[in-house]
Amino acid sequence: MSRIVVLGGAESGVGAAVLAKVKGFDVFLSDKGTIDPKYADELRKWEIPFEQGQHTEELILNADEVVKSPGIPSTAPMVRKLEEKGTHIISEIEFAGRYDTAKKICITGSNGKTTTTSLIYYLLQNAGLNVGLGGNIGKSYAYQVATEHFDYYVLEISSFQLDNCYDFRPDIAIITNITPDHLDRYDYQMENYVKAKFRITRNLRKEDCFIFDSDDAITIDHLNKIIIQAKMLPFTQKEGVELKEGAFVKDDKMVVRYQEEECDMYLKELALGGRHNVYNSMAAALAAKAAGIGNDVIRQSLSSFQAIEHRLEPVLSIRDVLYINDSKATNVDSAWYALECQRKPVVWIAGGTDKGNDYSVLADLVREKVKAIVCMGVDNKKLHAAFEGIVGADKMVDAQSADAAVQAASKFAQPGDVVLLSPCCASFDLFKNYEDRGEKFKEAVRRL
Repeated sequence: MSRIVVLGGAESGVGAAVLAKVKGFDVFLSDKGTIDPKYADELRKWEIPFEQGQHTEELILNADEVVKSPGIPSTAPMVRKLEEKGTHIISEIEFAGRYDTAKKICITGSNGKTTTTSLIYYLLQNAGLNVGLGGNIGKSYAYQVATEHFDYYVLEISSFQLDNCYDFRPDIAIITNITPDHLDRYDYQMENYVKAKFRITRNLRKEDCFIFDSDDAITIDHLNKIIIQAKMLPFTQKEGVELKEGAFVKDDKMVVRYQEEECDMYLKELALGGRHNVYNSMAAALAAKAAGIGNDVIRQSLSSFQAIEHRLEPVLSIRDVLYINDSKATNVDSAWYALECQRKPVVWIAGGTDKGNDYSVLADLVREKVKAIVCMGVDNKKLHAAFEGIVGADKMVDAQSADAAVQAASKFAQPGDVVLLSPCCASFDLFKNYEDRGEKFKEAVRRL
């Protein structure tokens, strides 16, 4: 019996362990940190041996194969030891893909991937398809493969999850865009990050589809260096560009062409506003067409979709000040979109764990839209250096909690303003994750 060792005891790792158990492997899970009680209970339920708070070498280094959770960097000492020994290390996505015969629509990108994934899932559900949602969103993909049956999966896949994918193959692959992010995990080399994203295309066949943003210079630059066999379906908002196959904007309409079919709808009918969401809607519509979904379902779904939690989510209007939770904006580009679509003066709450951010690209938007900045992080020196000269030192304050940040923002805000939490940074200095940050922000707003 082959031995599978899983490193990491959260959603991804526990899902992989359950799948390994179901498939008859000798399985063991190890987490150097503390395992959440709900995951520990799940492991006990499935009678999977595990440890927490340590990595016991003799229980790990005897693995035939290791499934590594995406949060563990390749520089971790135990990962290094496994690599030195020549042990094959894979991701949960790679492992689950071996046992899954469903059609897979897989989405990666620096920004917009959660919204695009959620849109596609909604479209497929509305079309009456038997569809699962997983990857970097919702329930573990491996856990679903172990315990449920779907004809389709819509999977949001991060670069960390793609890093240890080798044979995994989507039927429809989407890269929403590529902007600098997570460079701390890629030796601060943009090229390494781009290659990680493009791993989603490595096994595509000519009968598969690749959907991509042809306005994104980084994506196009890399596409020009490689060969992809799949059907190429670009989407663009450039003026005057019409595509034989793909999606484009013409006369205030989004036009989607696939094979001999065309679907169009007015931009004003899209449920999600903002230029960035036109891109997300185009990618979703192309995926739906490639999956054989009719125009009526596409139009109805794109006009009725509800915005996702922690992504430009309106919380409350208090004394005519609107509070918006965009906690999922963990990089500069996401924050750029959030600021760009605001039409009222902004009190901006930003900060957290910096991932090698270049804030200079936000300077013009901050000058135009932002009246004050609340820095919610342990170390805010870089934010102060970037923006004090624009908004003024007296309009920038520091806060060490969501409550303090909201209180400070409310003092800057006047009736008719927006208080926007769009952090630009990871959340791990003060919060468990971006969801925890968003929830704490919403609780603080409700307490105002």
